[in-house]
Amino acid sequence: MNITEFIKHNITFLDGGMGTLLQAAGLAPGEAPETWNLTHPEHIINVHRAYFDAGSHVVNTNTFGANSLKFDDETLEAVVRSALLNAKRAAAESKAPQRKFVALDIGPTGKMLQPIGNLPFETAVEIFTKTVRLGMKYGADLVMIETMTDLYETKAALLAVKENSDLPVFVSNAYTESGRLLTGATPEAVIATLEGMGADAVGVNCSYGPEALLPVIEAYLQNAGVPVLFKPNAGLPVERDGKTVYDVAPQEFAKAMRRALDMGVRLAGGCCGTTPEYISALTSAAADAEPKDIVKKTATVVSSFSHAVTFGEKPLLIGERINPTGKKRLKQALKENDLPYILNEAVSQEEKGVHMLDVNVGAPEIDEPEMLPRLVAEIQGVTDLPLQIDSSDAEALKNAMRVYNGKPMINSVNGKRESMDAVFPLIKKFGGVAVALTLDEDGIPATAEGRLAVAEKILKEAIKYGIDKKDLVFDPLCMSVSTDADAARTVLASLRLIKEKLGCHTVLGVSNVSFGLPNRDALNGVFFTLAADAGLGAAIMNPFSADMMKAYYGYCALNGLDEGFATYIQNAPALVSTAAAAPLPQTPEQAGSALQKAILTGQKEAAASLTRALLQTTPPLEIVQNEIVPALNAVGEGFEKKTIFLPQLMNSAEAAGMAFEEIRKAAVSDGQPQKNKGKIIIATVRGDIHDIGKNIVKMLLENYGYEVIDLGKDVLPETIARAAADTGAPLVGLSALMTTTVPAMRETIRLLRKTAPECKIMVGGAVLTEDYAREIGADFYGKDAMATVRIAQSLFSE
Repeated sequence: MNITEFIKHNITFLDGGMGTLLQAAGLAPGEAPETWNLTHPEHIINVHRAYFDAGSHVVNTNTFGANSLKFDDETLEAVVRSALLNAKRAAAESKAPQRKFVALDIGPTGKMLQPIGNLPFETAVEIFTKTVRLGMKYGADLVMIETMTDLYETKAALLAVKENSDLPVFVSNAYTESGRLLTGATPEAVIATLEGMGADAVGVNCSYGPEALLPVIEAYLQNAGVPVLFKPNAGLPVERDGKTVYDVAPQEFAKAMRRALDMGVRLAGGCCGTTPEYISALTSAAADAEPKDIVKKTATVVSSFSHAVTFGEKPLLIGERINPTGKKRLKQALKENDLPYILNEAVSQEEKGVHMLDVNVGAPEIDEPEMLPRLVAEIQGVTDLPLQIDSSDAEALKNAMRVYNGKPMINSVNGKRESMDAVFPLIKKFGGVAVALTLDEDGIPATAEGRLAVAEKILKEAIKYGIDKKDLVFDPLCMSVSTDADAARTVLASLRLIKEKLGCHTVLGVSNVSFGLPNRDALNGVFFTLAADAGLGAAIMNPFSADMMKAYYGYCALNGLDEGFATYIQNAPALVSTAAAAPLPQTPEQAGSALQKAILTGQKEAAASLTRALLQTTPPLEIVQNEIVPALNAVGEGFEKKTIFLPQLMNSAEAAGMAFEEIRKAAVSDGQPQKNKGKIIIATVRGDIHDIGKNIVKMLLENYGYEVIDLGKDVLPETIARAAADTGAPLVGLSALMTTTVPAMRETIRLLRKTAPECKIMVGGAVLTEDYAREIGADFYGKDAMATVRIAQSLFSE
């Protein structure tokens, strides 16, 4: 019986932490835990055996950081081979009676992926691929992808497993106190993406203690149709007698985990701070627990990198304006690679209240397989709306789906054999919701019953590919009433039939109904109301049409879908006339507020061009004080209030950086000296190769005008202390992601106090808390990137 069959019928116990146990056994600061597979195999075997003896069904190999960024190919192979041999030997030596499995453990790279970091997506896939292939070669029973804080990196790892092995794969993410990933994804967005790609189990690990994570687990159980796993920490780290310990004891941990199992969690274990004692307490507490049924979910869900959108309650709006059909200016922008114009269309539609954006680049002279994925990535840099990837070119769809961050809509597939054979494998591999057009080799049926028959045929074929009907949305193809007087009635009847007979949602390009007629918006608005009443799931429409938006807000208000008429009242002033998308400003006088908007939405090229325009009439310092800094502050406030998330924060910082660069060039050409607000040293401490947080902090501090001296990662205490003494920097920022490297942070602080006593120290990282930061001697705790900016502002203002 393999692991996927086992978990269908059994509560499955996982193992606990590894790093802290090795540290207690003598792992030196800065020493890679994975190398102990080679140098101290007896210690690794003992840890694995202890977990099996405590009742674990699954142990993770000591390969959390085993990747090609950290080790050369020869060493990487030796590490993975030894890790699997050690775990398998422990399983053979353990006398415990339960079924035993060995999971190849894969953790994050420690790098942030583009566009908010420097690591290309395909490079990340290749890094994970090398480890996965070694896991296959040396006999892993499954792959455990864990402690992922970024949905995009999670996708890269899962794609590597799916493309290079046939092993079962479990995927677990680490959540912040906001209940989202570091880069902003909700549990619903994570589940939609990973389940769509075929993860065999999904869940939560690390982060916090079990009680604090129960709300996230509840979201998983409500939304996941696959087994849910849970591996929380033993609470939060605290320092006692000079050692790092955790504040949740084994029995308290086991009690909370039993609650999670009773809620429906199917796989349970521990992460940082947990030991075999914790797993033994867990297995004892859960000895009489009965596995809850794994309930298949039926909701039709698409997602971006930040949130999910679900079909059902009221019609969804899909902005149609990034589609060159009938749009001369967009065709020109695509041909001339005018990204600012296209990105402005995306942002403007989001401001009008759409739920998704259609993205289509199908125009003469455009290389769709190259342009579509590039534009998808660029649009995801300025908006967190889910996208409908729209193309008749299967190669373009494949390329765009591969790099999409989330679970997209795919427009489209139809009942023709070649269409289904081209698109359904892509949906199965990358995940997505397919828009299925009710046409086949015989064309578009003239009747609603005929279109239903085509829909049934498409659904039957999709199921053969392993695609559930919840991932199909049918488009019964609205034709113009100017050429067929029955066109609207036929489509409305089709909407009702598909919903009633198949239980599937629908989508329409509603404006097609009025083609060839005058005052099209008026007709479109009325038809949209009729379609919504017939059960339309989503409308592909122009959000700048006042008639369409009147129909939408009015329908929702009159059908009890707008509590207190709040949305209708909010949007009422904009519903007085038909408007076009807001153009980019053409004069310096228009550029000021537009520059703030470009920074707020992360439109980098627009920010640069608007700054150049503004410099014609406005002194550089005024632009900084009146435009750039207020925009950055607004983004920072949104980040602190959890309305803006890390990708948006980083994109806004980059946009501000491009604006600053234009100001710098202007200042240099005028012979003006460059000014900075103060000097700050930052570094990731010895033994820690993760620099995600540090790099985010660097970008933000620089954009707020501070001179940042970045010493890099895995930096010796002596190097940091010497730099502080030599430069006289008033502030040093230290970062650590791993529990095993916190002692190096403590040592660095001690040395800084001796060599640069006037220097203030701020610390941050996933393993730290404010109390813990105080205990190890830091002056400030940087909870997140914006907190470090606030610390710098406060310190330097004094």
